[in-house]
Amino acid sequence: MHDYDRIRQDFRLEVPDRFNFTIDVVDRWAHREPDKLALVAIHPDGRSCTRHTFGEISRDANRTANYLKGLGVDKGDRVFVQLPRVPAWYSTVLGCLKLGAIPMPGTSLLMPRDIEYRIKAAEASVVVTDPVGAARTDEVSGACPSLRVKVLVGDSMPGWNSLEAGMAVASDEPAAVDPTASDDPLLIYFTSGTTGHAKMVLHTHASYGIGHEITARFWHDLGPEDVHWTVSDMGWAKAAWGKLFGQWRLGAAVVMWNVVGKPDVDRMLRIIAEQRVSSFCAPPTLYRAFVQLDLEQYDWSTLRHCTSAGEPLNPEVIDTWKRATGLDIYDGYGQTETVNLVANYPGLAVKPGSMGKPAPGFDVQIVDEAGVVQSTGTEGHLAVRTEPRPVGLFREYWRDPDRNAESFHHGWYFTGDRAYQDPDGYIWFVGRADDVIISAAYRIGPFEVESALLEHPAVAEAAVVGKPDPERGQIVKAFIILAADYQASDELALEIQNHVKRVTAPYKYPREIDFVRELPKTISGKIRRVELRESGS
Repeated sequence: MHDYDRIRQDFRLEVPDRFNFTIDVVDRWAHREPDKLALVAIHPDGRSCTRHTFGEISRDANRTANYLKGLGVDKGDRVFVQLPRVPAWYSTVLGCLKLGAIPMPGTSLLMPRDIEYRIKAAEASVVVTDPVGAARTDEVSGACPSLRVKVLVGDSMPGWNSLEAGMAVASDEPAAVDPTASDDPLLIYFTSGTTGHAKMVLHTHASYGIGHEITARFWHDLGPEDVHWTVSDMGWAKAAWGKLFGQWRLGAAVVMWNVVGKPDVDRMLRIIAEQRVSSFCAPPTLYRAFVQLDLEQYDWSTLRHCTSAGEPLNPEVIDTWKRATGLDIYDGYGQTETVNLVANYPGLAVKPGSMGKPAPGFDVQIVDEAGVVQSTGTEGHLAVRTEPRPVGLFREYWRDPDRNAESFHHGWYFTGDRAYQDPDGYIWFVGRADDVIISAAYRIGPFEVESALLEHPAVAEAAVVGKPDPERGQIVKAFIILAADYQASDELALEIQNHVKRVTAPYKYPREIDFVRELPKTISGKIRRVELRESGS
């Protein structure tokens, strides 16, 4: 992005009256360049793979749509999809989109209670899953009166329809469908907050299917010759961010690895060269693991662009990665509710630790509770202007008027995060609104303390919360997972406290430290600070 200000001023995404991602993007590529690579599906061993063209992806989507339609699946039906990183996820989701059915992707980590909640909350009538998910679904299906169609991928089980068998006899021709309007429901994501039940995030066909061009074009820096790999479970919105909508709209190929269990980070870095990955996106936890390796031993010749999201990335990790690869890591920010909102972009100087600048197509500001834009350097709510409604913003929290009222007011969508903007226009993350610590009148963002902690070699992972204190209101308390070869002790705790005082403002140092073996997290990997606050109080 060589002229950020001009692009921000001129960029527009055109939204037609009717839009269907499978028809208008996948089928169009299949018609134009049927042999163009769309998907590299790496098997669990991390070495063998299958390669799928747009022509093949389009054909399988047609077969799946025809098969599902034959089972009675129709426009508007909610379809719970719980599959690992396998090509059937694509044929299922794209087939549903073609029909106008509404996929509800869920991670393979979901257990019976989670599955029951999602089916009942959305009144889903269809489940598509693998044998593990099928067994979990059968445990609760009797409590889900809306469920009428069960489709199994990869095996056969009593009471389940086989996707493979159905696709084998289904027609390759496009299914007879009612066209989808641009504002028809596209999919529903359940976003796991740190408190309460997961919220149903409803996206529409054009806003999400077209809007992710912002993510792929500006943040991932993609074109039709690129091979992009976003590391993500298929049940998270990160899959939509990096494995489907924007990438295929631009004609780039995508990579997925159906890894079982904890990924082999050494193998992961070798896959980059083997599959000629040119653009790579991984969460901060993986980059932190990567920099523990000898990065000089890997082949970086195909890689030209690196991104990270999920939580802010610590500057020392960015520096280590760049020394080894020659590449910056471009941090980005967005939510399940949005496409990319804020990022560091190629062509702009990276300020390590900053979220970057607002994405083209969005007016992102720091505002107070009344929606008044705050001055430079003043902390406030990170918000998106909604008048006019930007392409890429979700429609609503479905069936949840109270949460909609909390999030949409005064002409803004309030993200729930707090931040400030510096004089150069870069935005700096402070923390979730509920997580900000107020100690002796100082406002302290958990991330800034966590960043300082992670610079100490003994700290592998850290989370910071506020603990009630009669004198200060709150004190900073840290929960720390130690790196290998370090042992918990009072002396080490003092050393870490003094380290934080040296690298950031002394008032931010953790007055209490608990050494722990693990941190409580949501299914999507977010730290559940509410549990830490309860356990540490």
